[in-house]
Amino acid sequence: MLVQQRSAYVSDEQKRIGERRRSTAGVWASVGRYIAVVVVVFLALTPLYWTFITSVKSGVELRESPPTLFPHALDLSNYIQVLTNSTFFLPTLRNSAIIAVVTTALSLLFGILCAYAIARMRFRGKPLVLSIILSVNMFPFIAMVGPLFVLFTGPMYIYNSYAALIIPDLLLTLPLTIWFLNSFFRDLPPDLEEAARVDGASRLRALWEVIVPLTAPGVFSVAILSFIAVWNDFLFGLTLTSDEQAQPVTVGITRFNSEHTIAYGQLAAASIIVTIPLVILVLILQRRIVAGLTAGAVKG
Repeated sequence: MLVQQRSAYVSDEQKRIGERRRSTAGVWASVGRYIAVVVVVFLALTPLYWTFITSVKSGVELRESPPTLFPHALDLSNYIQVLTNSTFFLPTLRNSAIIAVVTTALSLLFGILCAYAIARMRFRGKPLVLSIILSVNMFPFIAMVGPLFVLFTGPMYIYNSYAALIIPDLLLTLPLTIWFLNSFFRDLPPDLEEAARVDGASRLRALWEVIVPLTAPGVFSVAILSFIAVWNDFLFGLTLTSDEQAQPVTVGITRFNSEHTIAYGQLAAASIIVTIPLVILVLILQRRIVAGLTAGAVKG
């Protein structure tokens, strides 16, 4: 009897020790996760913070050595000069907005149709087709610049126009759109379209009025990712445009650098202004973005 009681006491003690160890391990794991989050956020926000404080420093403070981590006073003269004195910043900002919106809309239009066709049609080599589509994004885009420059300045004559940037920017966004939306369409039951077609809707109408609303999180996620990719494009804008007629703002802000001086304050202010639309867009649609990316990760 005593042996059984002692065995039970030892067993209970071992359980308590194991629970304490698991509790301690869980606490340290939580601390480690918080530390990792803080480090990642710090590394991500440090360049943005440095750009911001550079944009609100006066010319004298910008030339101080060593540089100050906190500005002595908020000087908005750099923003005023960028928005009022610059003759090229606002036109290039407008160009980026037009190019990004049009490219995103075209990418969604063609991507939805193509992804739906691939998801619903049965044909041989479907995985190969998807692999080829995705491999376009793995191709070095700088290798396309030369042929595109020759094409746009020769037979097509669209150099330094919106079309000269929209066409190659579709190469950035369309493969991702097709690949991403294909997983959403594939996992939706075909009975939804069949029910709509029984009620008299065409296949195209069933797609736009039934399928697309059900995949709204994925559509929003792809739209935001496409918009950001086009908005941040620099390579095509630098090589396929020559002035503010069609030049994007990512190339336009480099004009703050002259032959002998670099306007660090104005350059930083312009960078902050260019970043603000993306931040606002992501903050407004962050729930849909997270829902779309999470659903895309779970779906096959």
